Amino acid sequence: MKRVVSATEARSRFGELIRWAAGTQKEIIVERRGKPQVVVLSVEEYERLLKRQRQGEWRELVDGARAQVEADLGGRPLPPSEEILEQVREARDEQLLTMRGC
Repeated sequence: MKRVVSATEARSRFGELIRWAAGTQKEIIVERRGKPQVVVLSVEEYERLLKRQRQGEWRELVDGARAQVEADLGGRPLPPSEEILEQVREARDEQLLTMRGC
């Protein structure tokens, strides 16, 4: 259960609030004039939220790339990933051979 405190209470009991947030892994909402202003979180909870955000951003990038590839293919099916990797490896090998003068 989250905890809600006034800014005055947060100021006078900050050490206790830190211990509570760290010990319970729950957030503390600090209000000013009855309106939420800030949140106090444990570091573990903060890192968990950051990780979730990064994963969401990664999914958005992948989904965007997939949509772009599908649009570029004009309705043709996307080749299997193994086939794509093989083509990339072959192109890389050709580049390396050309660079070495073979």
